[in-house]
Amino acid sequence: MAALPTAVLGRTGVEVTKLGYGTMELRGSGDGFAGPLVSPGEAERLLNAVLDAGINLIDTSPDYGDAEEHIGRSISDRRGEFFLATKCGCPIGTPPPPRGEPMQHVFTRDNVRAAVEQSLRRMRTDHLDLVQFHGSPSRATLEEEDAVSELETMRSEGLIRFIGMSGVLPNIRDHIDMGVFDAFQIPYSAADREHEQVIVDAAAAGAGTIIRGSVAVGAGERTDLPNAFRAAYRERRERFEQIDLDDLLDGTSKMEFMLRFTISHPSVHTAITGTANPAHLAANVAAVANGPLPDPIYSEARRRFA
Repeated sequence: MAALPTAVLGRTGVEVTKLGYGTMELRGSGDGFAGPLVSPGEAERLLNAVLDAGINLIDTSPDYGDAEEHIGRSISDRRGEFFLATKCGCPIGTPPPPRGEPMQHVFTRDNVRAAVEQSLRRMRTDHLDLVQFHGSPSRATLEEEDAVSELETMRSEGLIRFIGMSGVLPNIRDHIDMGVFDAFQIPYSAADREHEQVIVDAAAAGAGTIIRGSVAVGAGERTDLPNAFRAAYRERRERFEQIDLDDLLDGTSKMEFMLRFTISHPSVHTAITGTANPAHLAANVAAVANGPLPDPIYSEARRRFA
């Protein structure tokens, strides 16, 4: 199999694979989601398969249930092989919300530090490569809580390397203008192109771009998600299914087509996908190893999904 293509993650200067791995599917069922539990053995096999496939960026979060513990237990002895990204703003030391309700984030300096320190312990590492604010807080909230300064302090202490934002419109435009974020995690897919120009703007400002949601519409009805997310997933899936792609697929699956569509965007540095299924992981690796779509196919797909 061909090696995965790579890109430099903006001003971080780090070369990352165009396919990253997101650990939400390793979360278990104790965080307001209703997904199936993943055993420690299953998580260990999957995470090692991720690294064995050549993927060198892993994205997680304190509110992905058991995911950080799985990382620490399973691959902390391979820490030098991957760029580790997690998040802050997730409430630390409080019980999860009721099943079906979204997590409420807290951006005080104390909670930001508590998240980083907890992630370091859970993942059995002495540093985090990237810490991203979760939930796209407004610039006013960040400034009121002095939250960025707390991450900057921890960066000076050697606990983290880079500062990021998991952001969405409209707040992400202010985030880019702040000039303090080394990388942005942004939703984007063929069926959800709302942030297409934002990706260009973030990269033009020198930041790395990490894409989430590239193939989420191919996963069927997500009854395991909080209520607030289900409608959005359903809308994207229906939009994708309305577009006739048969003459463009050329023997590839729709899932592969969507993933290759995402990495064809010239300002996308990496796209994270998450699965607890080893076969799906192998399929994602094979798809990205095939590289971006040919220019005429990509142009026509953009026209149809306009």
